[in-house]
Order: sequence, then C-alpha cells, then structure tokens
Amino acid sequence: MRPMSTQPLSIRHLLTGLLLILAAAQAPLGLAEGDTLTVYKSPTCGCCGLWIDHARDAGFDTRVEHPADLNQLKAGHGIAPRHQSCHTAVSADGFVFEGHVPAHLIKRFLAERPEGAIGLAVPGMPVGSPGMEMGERFDRYEVLLLMKDGSSRVYSAIETAAEQYP
Repeated sequence: MRPMSTQPLSIRHLLTGLLLILAAAQAPLGLAEGDTLTVYKSPTCGCCGLWIDHARDAGFDTRVEHPADLNQLKAGHGIAPRHQSCHTAVSADGFVFEGHVPAHLIKRFLAERPEGAIGLAVPGMPVGSPGMEMGERFDRYEVLLLMKDGSSRVYSAIETAAEQYP
C-alpha cells in the first residue's frame, strides 16, 4: 500500500474536487451519466414535442431527429407494428421507448434493465398520457415490456393520470 502524501493539496485539486461534487449534486436523480434519449419523430407531430418536454422535465437529455423513414427505423430497433406509436426514443445504450411512456418508468427500466428486454412501449396514442393531455380526459393504458424475441408483457398499468407523475 502506498503511503499518503504529506504534500498539501493544490488549489487546482481542491477546485476540481469541488466542481465534481457540484456536478454530481445537479445531476437528475435516478439518471446515470450519459442517459440521453434520441427521439425519432415526424417534424410536424406536436404531441411528440410535448412528450419530449415531459422527458426533459424529468431530467433526460434529449436529441431530436427526423428520419426519412420512421417505420423502417422502428423495425430496425425490433418494434413490431402492434407496439408502435408516433415517436421512438432510443437510449445511449440502445434501449427503445416507443410512444408516450411516462419518464419515471423509463428511469425504472434503465435502473432494472430487465433481462432479455429491448425497452418499453405504449402502443397507439392514449388520451391523457404524457404528451397527449386533453384537459381532464384520461384513458387507462398499459406500458408494455418489449422482449428481444418479439413478445411483450405488461410492465405497468396506468389507471389514473396521477400515476404518470409520481
């Protein structure tokens, strides 16, 4: 074991340490460094923009892209037509989040990383889901866990609007 130095810390070392502490304190809780979502959407879709705001408000760093063929992109990421919605978000490590998935469930998924899963999906565009808010209207919906083999199962059932924003 190497003995500790008896040299005093330089101002540079102290400032570097302080900056690291400040950066950690400002990082959104539950997100690891590099938790960026690239959101692929049509340039004219307003509800996608509202969902992006929801993701950003939850602490995600987002990038937006407008691919020429969104359906081909979805297929390339293993999202079956029955699971599709209007936009697709892809994490820095390749997990997919299809449609109006509540941000807190994306955080939970990224923390758990279920074995054999490729991501989460909210098929269609349920009224009242993040980005699809319409006053007091709300339709119950399910968030599906998408598996590598093409299957899916319920990851979370959203019964009330309040459950989307814990």
